Parts: sequence; C-alpha cells; structure tokens
Amino acid sequence: MAIPAIIMIIIFSYIPMWGVLTAFQDYSPAKGFFGSDWVGFKHFRMFFNAPEFWQIMRNTIVISLLKLFIAFPAPIFLALMLNEVKNAFFKRFVQTVSYLPHFISWVIVSGFVISLLSVDNGSVNILLQKLNIIDEPVHWLSIPEYFWSILISSGIWKDIGFGAIVYLAAITGVAPHMYEAASIDGAGRMRQLVSITIPSIAPVIIIFLILQVGQILNAGFEEILLLTNQGQNVVLRPVAETIDTYVYRVGIENYRFSYATAAGLFKGVISVGLLVIANWITRKLGNSSLW
Repeated sequence: MAIPAIIMIIIFSYIPMWGVLTAFQDYSPAKGFFGSDWVGFKHFRMFFNAPEFWQIMRNTIVISLLKLFIAFPAPIFLALMLNEVKNAFFKRFVQTVSYLPHFISWVIVSGFVISLLSVDNGSVNILLQKLNIIDEPVHWLSIPEYFWSILISSGIWKDIGFGAIVYLAAITGVAPHMYEAASIDGAGRMRQLVSITIPSIAPVIIIFLILQVGQILNAGFEEILLLTNQGQNVVLRPVAETIDTYVYRVGIENYRFSYATAAGLFKGVISVGLLVIANWITRKLGNSSLW
C-alpha cells in the first residue's frame, strides 16, 4: 500500500510544483515552461506595486484573524458544553445537527445565506420587520460593513460541529479518575473544566492552532467568491478582495498566469514561514509541536 501512496503524492503534490517556475517567466502556453522568457522577479514587483496590494493584504489578514480569534475557539466551546450534557439523546441530537452543515458544499451554503438575507422575501428581513427593528428591507450583502460578520458567521455555522468532534474525542480520553479525585476534593464542574478538561486537551488545541497560524493568509476563497457573486459585486470588493480572489480575478480570468503564480507563491512562502515560527515558539515554550 505504501508504494501506490508514494506514487500518488509524487504525481499530485510534487510534479505540479514545477508550475511555480511560471512566476519567474513571461509564461506562454504555446512556448511551455522551457520556452517562455525568464524575467526574474518582475511579476513579484508588479504584485507588490499594484494599487490594490495593501487593501487585499489588509482584508486577507483581518478576515484570517477574525477566523482565528472567533471561529477557531467556537468548536472548543461547543465540545466543552456538549461534554457537560448528561442527556445522551439530546447530546447526540445536537452533535448531529451541528456537524451536518460541514458536508454541504459552499455553493449550497452561500445560496442559503443569500436567500436568508435577500431583500425580496428574505427571512432575516421579514423577521426584523415583524419585530419592528427595521422599517425597510436591508440589502445586507451590498453593505461592506456587514460582510465580515456574515462571512465569519456562515463559516462558524458550517464547520463548528465537525470541528467539535475532534475535541470531544480528546475529552473522552481524559482519565475518569481525575474527575473523581477532583470531586472528592470538593471541585465543582466549572473547576474541573478549568483544571482538568482544558489542560488535558491543550496539546490538541495547540496542534490545531499551529496549523491555523500557517493558514493565516488563507482567508477563504470559495465562500468569499460565492458570497460576492463570483467576485462581481464591486460594492463589496474593498472589504472582500483577498489574495486568493485577487489571483483568480486578475490572474486567472485575464490569463495572466505568471502574475497569478507569483502572488500565490508569495502567499505560500509566507504561510510556510508562519507555520515554522509558530511551531518553534510552541516547542520553546515546552508545549506540543508538529516536529
């Protein structure tokens, strides 16, 4: 079984890495990798000097940090709360309902969100009008100030349940006698949570945190592209344009393959650097690390 796996990795992971050469070329499909003219760091300079560079970097970093500080802890809190539920049926029901959205594609989820927030018969607008919170329907996806909240909220709804499964599995690995000893010593449920449960699953949390830091420039391509109508919603572009959507819109759609590859390679190098730094810091602090 090992040999087919190695062959698959070589074919689908290593051979495509030759494509990064186009970042240093004026790539032409007709000339190919070895026939296209070499231009060095020309496309990197063009990307760094682009008028939109600082805007897309700001959007990418802000959205990623919002996911790190809000979306990342959400599955942990859900797992901790479900662990305290004693009713087995209710616990299984909540788990099932919460992790099912993970298996729904972003195409469906984005359509669902757009329908909920629609001006014409959108459930959110109807509810808010019934409660006399708003007088007229609001076009939520045409107001830049609301986009980040909508993006993060929909992402949490989609992935919180599936992420909680990992932490629930880690919690079940905690030795029961630790809780029994704490209970005998007079520790309540909250004290046991803080002193036993969270420290016991800390290594798992740290591993996932390191991986999340490595994805800090991966603000989410598919969900942003779909919620902004394939990137055509120009009203949202100042807050929704990230490195990934910019590469797709400017590089791929306009056939600027070398420019798109340069921007993607820049993102990849920074991500690897952040991953290495995060791993080094956790190792120096004596915590679990990837290597």
